[in-house]
Amino acid sequence: MTTNLHGLLTDFLEHLEIEQNRSRKTIENYLHYITRFLDWTGAKKPSDITLDTVRKYRIQLNRFTDEKGNPLKKITQNYHVIALRNFLKYLAKRDITALSAEKIEVGRNPSQEIEFLDPEELERLLESAGGADLKSLRDRAILELLFSTGLRVSELTGTTREQVNLSRGEFSVRGKGDKLRIVFISDSAKEYLGKYLEKRTDIDPALFIRLSKNGTPSLEKDKRLTPRSVQRIVKYYALKAGIVKDVHPHTLRHSFATDLLSNGADIRSVQAMLGHSSITTTQIYTHITNQQLKDVHKKFHGKKK
Repeated sequence: MTTNLHGLLTDFLEHLEIEQNRSRKTIENYLHYITRFLDWTGAKKPSDITLDTVRKYRIQLNRFTDEKGNPLKKITQNYHVIALRNFLKYLAKRDITALSAEKIEVGRNPSQEIEFLDPEELERLLESAGGADLKSLRDRAILELLFSTGLRVSELTGTTREQVNLSRGEFSVRGKGDKLRIVFISDSAKEYLGKYLEKRTDIDPALFIRLSKNGTPSLEKDKRLTPRSVQRIVKYYALKAGIVKDVHPHTLRHSFATDLLSNGADIRSVQAMLGHSSITTTQIYTHITNQQLKDVHKKFHGKKK
């Protein structure tokens, strides 16, 4: 049995791929985080991983800056620590003597500020993509679908025409961790998707494609829009609509969740629709549920009978 940490790391990544069925991106992240630990600390064997080594590593993470002078966000620092803890848990499972994962505490993440659009801003954003040409219909369909489904931008760009069932108003999508979930298309999104697809003359399987300067389907072999292209499209229409917030595709995902919760949806249902594996992730939207509780308190507390 190898006791070389680089060899054990390879075994761990294969375990994530085969036994854990983790996504390629997750495995890439684990490789990056743990390799950084091994490179920075010089640890060669499991016994080299001590509490003191981990503490010094965390100080390095906290003081690290990139080429632009930007520090690592606290949440990113915690991702490094979580990856190391999971690696140590794997070693323990294989009866390899190493530092106990439970001895490493994960720092608290700072509370996240959620940027979302209010109904008036949302209406302005959608209306800013007017027009009956292919580009306008494509862009309106993108905006409508992002808000209607809460899709991540990578999920949106990965969707094919064959997946989407307009008559049923729903389709399945594979999200993070290769998890399958159903997303639902609003009547407005169905309308613009239908108009956009009706105007398509190409046979490319991608739902959303790049267009040439004259507004016709691109002549490139792979016409599929990239996540970066969708980000540029969303920003363009946000500026056109006069929205001062920094709007990106994830803003529409936040707006989707906020809209559901503010209209009475329970947080577990929203968790399922967003494809979150943990309710903790969905709880970033407590700014809505807290306001609802405040309204209930104001309405019912301290009233004379």
